[in-house]
Amino acid sequence: MCRTEFQPDPDEAEDAKASNAAFAALLEDSVEELYDSAPCGYLSTLMDGTVAKINTTLLDWLGLDREKVVGRMRFTDLLTMGGKLYHETHFAPLLRMQGEVSGIALELRQADGGRMPVLASSTVKHGDAGEQLLIRTTLFDARDRRAYEQELLRARKAAEEAQRQAEADRARLQDALAVLQQSLLPSALPPVPGVETAAHYRTASPDRLGGDFYDLFPIDGKRFGFFLGDVCGKGPQAAAVTSLTRYTLRAAAVHDPDPVSALTTLNKVLVERYTGGDTRYCTAVVGVIEPDAETGHTAVRLASGGHPSALVLRADGTADFLSTPGGLLVGILPAAPFAAATTTLAPGDTLLLYTDGLTEARTGQDRTSMYGEDALRAFVAGQAGQPPHAVVQALAGLLDEFGDGLDDDTALLALGVPATGPTPRTSE
Repeated sequence: MCRTEFQPDPDEAEDAKASNAAFAALLEDSVEELYDSAPCGYLSTLMDGTVAKINTTLLDWLGLDREKVVGRMRFTDLLTMGGKLYHETHFAPLLRMQGEVSGIALELRQADGGRMPVLASSTVKHGDAGEQLLIRTTLFDARDRRAYEQELLRARKAAEEAQRQAEADRARLQDALAVLQQSLLPSALPPVPGVETAAHYRTASPDRLGGDFYDLFPIDGKRFGFFLGDVCGKGPQAAAVTSLTRYTLRAAAVHDPDPVSALTTLNKVLVERYTGGDTRYCTAVVGVIEPDAETGHTAVRLASGGHPSALVLRADGTADFLSTPGGLLVGILPAAPFAAATTTLAPGDTLLLYTDGLTEARTGQDRTSMYGEDALRAFVAGQAGQPPHAVVQALAGLLDEFGDGLDDDTALLALGVPATGPTPRTSE
């Protein structure tokens, strides 16, 4: 019969010896040694604060000898001036009232003049008859915590300063964008004999340039040109197209008042200017009004290039779209067709032009539905018979109601014949 003897693993034997030695050392660790060499500071004081006992750890922190402290110094003598004030006004009264306090931040005064932050916890020891005998205090080193708190405070201040700087930069940017945006719009609408006018521009965000535009200007002694549109995109590129579009349409309308001709000229300019894959286009309504002082009516001729149809609000309380079907976006094709239309405004009638920021505003509790043309027609029908400034004011209130559902800029231009009296009124 074969017999195998067990051979212990040498490494396991060494680990066992080390473990036994550590356990033996732990048994030999006296309570007094544990107190004196603890990783925190311990001291006991009489009720008047005189130090009766203090461990080596705390003495090392302070840089003091035991003989100079025990029986000779009070607990408050170990504190900085600020620590003494806080001890007398908060720490000591709370200790007397509750019999214990925990986790109070204090500062120790070291022998070399340094300061050491600590967290102090104290409890009062009572005798058999309930009399107060002494105070036991434990002090924990809070230097790492203080450094962390200071770093956190510095980081917070830096973040707050960065935020203030960012807000200031944003404010300056918004001011610059507002000035630039205004430069792309007429500073004021000119007076038109026998016609009231009103305009409104609403940016969806003050942090970006919009591409909507409008204008009203004299062509000759009898006729006035107008246009309203929306350039594709946002930002500086869109602003450049807006500027080019406005000046091109004004020059084209003065050269040839036919609205279709003006759109054709703009289309040619955009196609020639933006080639090589950087296509830029817009939608636009261009028109001419010619008031007739004898009849009190105003003739309107307009053409549309892919733009939402204008609305005509009648004095009898009705409102309907002035159909311009088939007009192509301006700047897409070298030869683009544009749809023309005519109408006559009688006293009390108003022609309303708008950009699609109004009809494409998101509505409903979940903000998933678009406002739409039908809702717009129903809304302005309630304003039919009102002068242009009242119509635009009502629409501005509607834009306010959309709140964050307004994703795109909106431009409004209203031209109307006064219901009574010949005095023209202009509002922006």
